[in-house]
Amino acid sequence: MGVLLLFNGGFILLSSIVSLIFNDGVTTEIFSAGVTVLIFGLILIFSTKNHEKQIQRREGYLIVTFGWLLMIFSGMLPYLFSGTISEFSYAFFETTSGYTATGSTILKDVESLPKSIIFWRSTTHWIGGMGIIVLTIAILPLLGVGGMQLFSAEAPGPNSDKLHPRITDTAKRLWYIYVGFTLTETLLLNFAGMSFFDAINNSMSTIATGGFSTKNASIAYWNYNPIIQYIIIFFMFISGANFVLSYFAFTGRIQKIFRDEEFKTYFIFILISFIIVGFVLFNSVDLSKSSFEHPQVYGKLESSIRHALFQVVAVITTTGLVTGDFAGWTPFLTIFFFGLMFVGGSAGSTSGGIKIVRHLLMIKSGLLEFKRSLHPSAIVRSRYNGSILDQSIIYNISGFFILYMLLFAFGALIFSALGLDYQSAFGVSAASLGNIGPAIGDFGPSSNYASLPATGKYWASFLMLLGRLELFTVLMIITPFFWKKN
Repeated sequence: MGVLLLFNGGFILLSSIVSLIFNDGVTTEIFSAGVTVLIFGLILIFSTKNHEKQIQRREGYLIVTFGWLLMIFSGMLPYLFSGTISEFSYAFFETTSGYTATGSTILKDVESLPKSIIFWRSTTHWIGGMGIIVLTIAILPLLGVGGMQLFSAEAPGPNSDKLHPRITDTAKRLWYIYVGFTLTETLLLNFAGMSFFDAINNSMSTIATGGFSTKNASIAYWNYNPIIQYIIIFFMFISGANFVLSYFAFTGRIQKIFRDEEFKTYFIFILISFIIVGFVLFNSVDLSKSSFEHPQVYGKLESSIRHALFQVVAVITTTGLVTGDFAGWTPFLTIFFFGLMFVGGSAGSTSGGIKIVRHLLMIKSGLLEFKRSLHPSAIVRSRYNGSILDQSIIYNISGFFILYMLLFAFGALIFSALGLDYQSAFGVSAASLGNIGPAIGDFGPSSNYASLPATGKYWASFLMLLGRLELFTVLMIITPFFWKKN
């Protein structure tokens, strides 16, 4: 956890350099925040350097959960020290939304913020997108600490495919891909017409499948430049796919991508959803009346295709960037996008949500029940990518799905008790737990979360953390049997 603080403090100091470059008036405050975080990190490291460095599964769960909370509390300091977000509940919500790559915001005027604070918001996305724990497991072995337990707690999904047998090498390769994608998108967006500052910030948000942008209107600010939006669509798509597949692509094993059942399902589902949304947009929505800054000037067909593709990919990959108010297009599309909030991207990606592979395996398991009913004596086993699945994986996925839906319903109940109307309560609960960002109702793409009560901000933040760490990691430590020695 001390190492986590050192990473966080280092990135905060990087933001202070941005402040110095732009002379935005908060250099001293952000530098002080970075130094404070570094000091606490060093205190933790040196005060525990002689302790036994052996991490079991229980310690792994504790370090991941409390490590994320520590990152959130320390990540609040640039906002609080600079005074850009002075109220604690607001700063906690914004920082949690950043690290969990959710993209919900309480800020009404992002463009008026100091450049360094905008950069820090995007950086929290970038750190949290891949998972600061995955980065740390490449460093912890230097301190004599193994990393497999941390990786298991950070990424508890059903996909166990590794890039390399050593977990530290896996983490390094993932981060090479992550950094490479970020730099590539930054250069492409810059060439397409974005300023370099806007390009690097929006790239960090895209690759992390977050949602913070440099403009109040999000990516709708660039509705006059379709090339920018198509570039972002492409990188949202590959960021929502398993990063292991990207590694296979770079090493020439293209056939493994097209044989992967989850990727094929991911692609087909996006394609079908895009066709449905595009058809409705073209026939039923006047996009020229967008509430955002720039009118649609490239023809109705192109606008319908672009907005449909952008929003479908953004919601399925849980990227909170928007090009239009999808919650205000038509009642049908409002419900349709609400349903997409429960899909999620691929396992092994930076996306949140339930994940495509879980849906796929649940559907397969359900269809097999028909066979078992017709042939009760037959041995029927679920298969995935040609391999027979252990029944424990099906049980785990079923338990996850039931728990996810119960938490969604309970979350909506809490929000309704706090005074939200039923549409807003359901929307905020789904968007927070799925790390989506924009919801429906009063908290749609054209609004923000500033009006959410303080208790609601803390509850939404808790749901964001649950969703980012895939439920079990956080909930595990509050169960009585977790604390029993045997």
